[in-house]
Amino acid sequence: MRGFLRALGAVVWKDLAAELRSRELLSSMLVFALLVIFIFNFALELDAVARANVTSGVLWVTFVFAGTLGLNRSLAVEKDRGCLDGLLLAPVDRTAIYFGKAIANLVFMLVVAAIVLPVYSILYNVNLFAQGGLLWVIFLGAEGYTAVGTLLAAMAVQARTRDILLPILLFPVVIPVLVAAVKASSGYLQRLPMEEILPWLQLLLAYDVIFTSIAFMVFESVVEE
Repeated sequence: MRGFLRALGAVVWKDLAAELRSRELLSSMLVFALLVIFIFNFALELDAVARANVTSGVLWVTFVFAGTLGLNRSLAVEKDRGCLDGLLLAPVDRTAIYFGKAIANLVFMLVVAAIVLPVYSILYNVNLFAQGGLLWVIFLGAEGYTAVGTLLAAMAVQARTRDILLPILLFPVVIPVLVAAVKASSGYLQRLPMEEILPWLQLLLAYDVIFTSIAFMVFESVVEE
């Protein structure tokens, strides 16, 4: 177990250190996310009611597309530089590589969310930090999204059309987590009773546990192919 955790930490640290030096991944994700926020702000600026009703949808559209861009880049950079082959040749458990990449992708997605939320709050005149449950929903949704996305990105990275292939593979699989995240986020923002939000939180938790477990079991077979 100690060797597994050491390998996992090394993969996470490698990705974070490389991003701190280059800032390629986060900068592209942030530019894309902020562009989406600004476009929706201008499109909905005349209708305050519509803005209040679509807040959760706009947030998750932003997170999803920025996250997909990040997933594509995180594995593509490894492949183009030959680092992916080096990781796979290392004498460590392949699942440590998967969890290391997934955790790094989750950190990148949460950093984008941490910047997008205050910007959104200012532009749309809505306090997204008033409901602590919203932050919990964002974490659960991002975890499920990156857990599946990291696995599918490892599958798609070998293809020439990986930039197109990943969204085609990913979006149908993550529909449950996106629907649950949007509904739960909307429930917290509209201050609905917990009884109406709880089923969506349970769906998020179930999705995260099931698909993270599936990715854990099949990752080694995927990268060997």
